Amino acid sequence: MILLKDCYHIVSPEVENGGHGWDILIEGPTISRLSPEIQVPQHAEVIDCTHLVVVPGFVNTHHHFFQTLTRNLPAAQNAKLFDWLVYHYGVWQHIDEEAVRLATLIAVGELLKTGCTATTDHHYLYPRTFTGDLMGIQFEAAARLGIRFAPSRGSMSRSVKDGGLPPDSVVQTEEEILRDCERVIERYHDPSSFSMRRITLAPCSPFSVTPELMKQTARLARKHGIRMHTHLAETLDEEAYCLEHHGKRPLELMEECEFIGPDVFYAHGIFFNDDELATLANTGTAVSHCPSSNMRLGSGIARVREMKDQKVTVALGVDGSASNDSSDFLGEMRNTLLLQRVRYGADAISAADIFQMASMNGARVLGFDTVGTIAAGWAADVAAFNVNRLDYTGALADPAAALIFAGISHQTEYTIVNGRVAVRNGLLTGMDEERITVEGNAAASRLLARSTES
Repeated sequence: MILLKDCYHIVSPEVENGGHGWDILIEGPTISRLSPEIQVPQHAEVIDCTHLVVVPGFVNTHHHFFQTLTRNLPAAQNAKLFDWLVYHYGVWQHIDEEAVRLATLIAVGELLKTGCTATTDHHYLYPRTFTGDLMGIQFEAAARLGIRFAPSRGSMSRSVKDGGLPPDSVVQTEEEILRDCERVIERYHDPSSFSMRRITLAPCSPFSVTPELMKQTARLARKHGIRMHTHLAETLDEEAYCLEHHGKRPLELMEECEFIGPDVFYAHGIFFNDDELATLANTGTAVSHCPSSNMRLGSGIARVREMKDQKVTVALGVDGSASNDSSDFLGEMRNTLLLQRVRYGADAISAADIFQMASMNGARVLGFDTVGTIAAGWAADVAAFNVNRLDYTGALADPAAALIFAGISHQTEYTIVNGRVAVRNGLLTGMDEERITVEGNAAASRLLARSTES
């Protein structure tokens, strides 16, 4: 049992004007009560929130954890997506079991420390030398740090010899992919309301799998009630590839593959035209917006303002840590607001819009129906930021918006997931951060050394 006492400000539909001084009682995995004054229950942990802005835990809807080990490589610092991918495949093909474990700890740790309480991961790279249960390794690492986890079983079946970009060493046959998709669903997917484990199925992109694999994946997912995900309309190169190889634009190809609908969300969606935005709205298909990666690779600016106007569900993702190059979720929220204003003007999007995308929209996209708001009966997934700091001085006329508009550090004071404290006083509770850092840097060095030797 946890009592968040005397909150400076709460972002909640149950509290008017932030409920200055209100308390939040957490019992087990749920929020049981919000009130101006809650007596301290026996045996409860009391957290003094006098200087803390308490917000719903954020939900990250697109990431590639393994890329945390290949951030900021000089050879790819100035490359656009296709060239960036081709270079990195030469490094990533050497990823092993220890690299996956450490990359998961690094990415999850960063997410938790920047307010994220639930995340997916799109791991599409399966080197032929990899022998362990990749998703099992990820689930174990994520559970150790305490995040709510809904990773994607990604896939690539089309290598260079088939007209794709990746080498043969990191792709699988379609039979191998579909068989393992069945396995991980049966072993790990928990559809219950307060589940900490879900599975999503995610062929990597239109240029790395065949249309037939897309279609068979969609049918398998719907058989099990599983969400679907892929990269789509991220670059003009992708659009040109689809027109050349399939005679269709990317979204039309997805329609043909049955990979569209309310159980589908696409990463990026920068180059949808007007008709395609209407199609997304009419089919209930969602978009995971990843502004930092889009800026880093020079890919473009997604039409988020127009998607919102057409009632397309837009959630947020940090994308891979080799194209961001961080897992700073609050930073992603700030970049979303600023980038939309570059395209559409100063009134294009508000801080309240950003909080909606970051929490409730993300939860809906990943299928978590009890996550995304601070209210009685909902999952106890919350983040608390200390605003009694120099960098928030003068910004507290609107404490919630201050988290997006101001601040030089995006780290939480507390992050609570499913009623358990995952970050306390700014530090992870599940594992020593220095150990993760030292072991992670060693793994990154080994990975790069292997790529230069081969």
